[in-house]
Amino acid sequence: MNIFWFLPIHGDGHYLGTQQGARAVDHHYLKQIAQAADELGYGGVLIPTGRSCEDSWIVASSLIPVTRRLKFLVALRPSTISPTVSARQAATLDRLSEGRLLVNVVAGGDSGDLEADGTFLSHDERYEHAREFLDVWTRLLAGEEVTYEGKHIHVKGAKQLFPPVQRPHPPLYFGGSSDAAHDLAAEKVELYLTWGEPPAEVEKKFNDVRKRAEALGRKVKFGVRLHVIPRETDTQAWGAADDLIKYLDDETIAKAQTNFNRMDSEGQRRMRALHSGSRANLEISPNLWAGVGLARSGAGTALVGDGETIARRLKAYEALGADTFVLSGYPHLEEAYRFAELVFPHIGVQAPGRGAGSTLVRPVGEVVGNAHVPTPLRAANG
Repeated sequence: MNIFWFLPIHGDGHYLGTQQGARAVDHHYLKQIAQAADELGYGGVLIPTGRSCEDSWIVASSLIPVTRRLKFLVALRPSTISPTVSARQAATLDRLSEGRLLVNVVAGGDSGDLEADGTFLSHDERYEHAREFLDVWTRLLAGEEVTYEGKHIHVKGAKQLFPPVQRPHPPLYFGGSSDAAHDLAAEKVELYLTWGEPPAEVEKKFNDVRKRAEALGRKVKFGVRLHVIPRETDTQAWGAADDLIKYLDDETIAKAQTNFNRMDSEGQRRMRALHSGSRANLEISPNLWAGVGLARSGAGTALVGDGETIARRLKAYEALGADTFVLSGYPHLEEAYRFAELVFPHIGVQAPGRGAGSTLVRPVGEVVGNAHVPTPLRAANG
């Protein structure tokens, strides 16, 4: 499994839908999260995009010198930038990070968000545009000189003078639930990423993208984007899930759902359908909880349970073809440690430089009475 974490460049805190327990997000805090992920053994971090976020590319570039192995899965909205400028940014970031760039293509999302950035394309037109964008983008990074006359993209004599480290280009990740999205995934990207739905629904999406890719003579990898709420016991984990939304009132939920309802995103529609704006019956599949989606757009589900249980649910997705998981938890700094301590031992992920069977903290645990406890403490109790 490739386990990624998340940089909350739109804000962080202990609870959803309230300023209670909110946490300011500045560079120092983002650096702490990135360095924790780097040291704990996460493969990378997703950096999102949107008008509610800091700029994903600037954030990624600022974290290159303070991390060593961590990859940056940087969100890119094709409709907001020229493919030639974007190719230069990608090549530069890939070179300066010595090959640590991954690109998450975001063609859809909130139409209001896109209109605020000057994009007035219909749902399917956004995917048409993204296809043309990626035609130019990938050819430039592969070293071609490109003249292109498309419906949406026009360039003449474009050339990328400085190549990326990763050839022919940094890997492309992409998510979407509509037919147009599945077509684009099958044709253009290396990894298709879905938000966390019940395994049976995820299997249908994977199979559909896989079939479309095979028809084009391609293979696509798969991943799942989820929140996680791990604790030492299932009871504690479900209590933490309840705590996460304990300040979330009905008025805030209603406002959030009204906003989500106006979006033309098929993925967002599927997230809404999992909970219907109600607190009742939020466990939509064993240990899969839809409470995050009451107030948060995008990925709205969380795996809840003890470390072994969450590992088992991840392995169920892995059996469907997922080899990459992009995870997050509130607050992101503490939960990065908690997930690593409680779940990594059950899925074979090790901190860099540690051998088989090693733990995330020194096995002697805390010094008690001026002497070490004679038997190792569990990592979560250190």
